[in-house]
Amino acid sequence: MNVDLSRRGFLKLAGAGAVAATSLGAMGFGEAEAAVMAYVRPNKLTATTETRNTCPYCSVACGVILYSKGDRTQGEVAELIHVEGDADHPTNRGTLCPKGSALKDFVRSETRLTEPKIRRPGSDRFEPITWEEALDRIARAMKDDRDANLVTVNDAGTPVNRWTTTGFLAASATTNETAWATFKVVRGIGIVGFDNQARV
Repeated sequence: MNVDLSRRGFLKLAGAGAVAATSLGAMGFGEAEAAVMAYVRPNKLTATTETRNTCPYCSVACGVILYSKGDRTQGEVAELIHVEGDADHPTNRGTLCPKGSALKDFVRSETRLTEPKIRRPGSDRFEPITWEEALDRIARAMKDDRDANLVTVNDAGTPVNRWTTTGFLAASATTNETAWATFKVVRGIGIVGFDNQARV
């Protein structure tokens, strides 16, 4: 259907629409919708557990609120049902990008890695190990490599304490305090190759 609408006709139509919208608002329809929304949303989240966290995706480190059902104190499995931006968080003030808004799918994904795994020498597959074993293996490998490759002095005899054979990739979704502590530890043990996930 082709409508021939002049500029004057368009302005009249827009004016009539504005009057109609204002009239509906004056009759209380706008407040009724707000009242319904205020009633429905709290009921959706009434029986949930609220957990504040940080979005893991980029260096902005937005605050998120995760809502889960299931009482873990009663042995139930907590299931994430809703994610929203944290309005009290100073970074994002309640807003989230599309990736942050889709965190529920990331958390509930069947392919998400939830435990450390190792591929042993000669093996063609990864097998799960405990966190204790994983951390012990990482610490042992780091200690052995540092003992073998730490450069304590340069050619001029100046103490440098450089460890150039191991690198460290830090997480981006951390607080300033955590980032500061990570930097101090990594530089303190001599690692030179240090970067952040936010730049990758």
